[in-house]
Amino acid sequence: MGSKRYIVHIDLDSFFVSVERLFDPSLIGKPVIIGGSSDRGVVASCSYETRKFGVHSAMPTRQALKLCPDAIVIHGNHVRYSEASAQVTKIIDETVPLYQKSSVDEFYIDLTGTDRFYDPYKLASQLRQRIIKETQLPISFGMASGKTIAKMATNYAKPNGQLFVPHGKEMEFLAPLSISKIPGLGESTAAKLYQYGIEKIGDLQRVELRFLETVFGKAGRWIWEKARGIDYSEIVPHSDRKSISTEHTFNTNVSDVRTLETIITSMTEELAGKLRRENKLASCLAIKIRYGNFETHTQQQKIPLTAAEHILIPGIKNLFKNAWNQHREIRLIGVRLSQLCTGSYQINLFEDNEQRIRLYQAMDKINFKFGDKTVCRAVGMEIGTRNFNPFLKD
Repeated sequence: MGSKRYIVHIDLDSFFVSVERLFDPSLIGKPVIIGGSSDRGVVASCSYETRKFGVHSAMPTRQALKLCPDAIVIHGNHVRYSEASAQVTKIIDETVPLYQKSSVDEFYIDLTGTDRFYDPYKLASQLRQRIIKETQLPISFGMASGKTIAKMATNYAKPNGQLFVPHGKEMEFLAPLSISKIPGLGESTAAKLYQYGIEKIGDLQRVELRFLETVFGKAGRWIWEKARGIDYSEIVPHSDRKSISTEHTFNTNVSDVRTLETIITSMTEELAGKLRRENKLASCLAIKIRYGNFETHTQQQKIPLTAAEHILIPGIKNLFKNAWNQHREIRLIGVRLSQLCTGSYQINLFEDNEQRIRLYQAMDKINFKFGDKTVCRAVGMEIGTRNFNPFLKD
């Protein structure tokens, strides 16, 4: 493997709650739930005070309030969270050579090779202190030889702590932990392992690879490696993203065409703006539909490389029409643009008129200055015919 790997996993503690507390300090120390409405929503994030009662993210809010009746439920403000996340990303970007942002509040950092000049643990500690100082947000990190152990070390260090698992001590660190702490280990797999009396990772470390392969097939080796902290997966930098997506869950199931088309248009617009800001083009469209009974359908389609709304929006709408069984109510809708490659959307000049290109540039400039959604085409707000656009004379 050459030089020792130093992988850091950074995680902002109960991120959405922490951001809300910056704006409203009276929430500090109180049980807080961020999420949808209590009849329909799920917990997006919750404070440590509510976790004591068994509340966790993705739990229906209704159930969470039964467990913790005193919890304060807040709707959540995505603009605030995006801004806080961007602030943290900027600090990391300025400080480290290679990182991967794996979610709005989670990062993997590769400090391999820095040990020739610095102590990687000291470097990570300084980074953590700088983030806490500049953003006022609590944050934890774990450092180890691979991503899995680094993430488990973070979970162990939370809230607001840090932990380094030295090289060669991986098995020892893992042994006393419950197998449920292995990231990505499903409940049914865990249940099966419990049946064999395997509860701690230490028990799992004593099991033969052959036995695991017999019981779990291909996944057997994965389980065996995770128990030993073997993980060679690389840190993929943010810029190498192969797709961008967004989804929207409705508070009540929807089957109204106009509502659905409005949402799809505004989601596609948002993604197209992001593509252009990152100087990327997409060559594949996908739509995801989840019906009221949680049945989920996806459909995708190849297109010529583009980042232009007037190609993406009709494309996505068309896909949606084909994918949707029109009598059924929809619970969630998602849009994904994938097979991305770097390149300016100027590539569309040959099929775009100048006016249109200028419009996109102007829209992007304004949206970049004032945040997304300042300007959206009239179509985003009011679905008319596909050509209805007051900005353009086609």
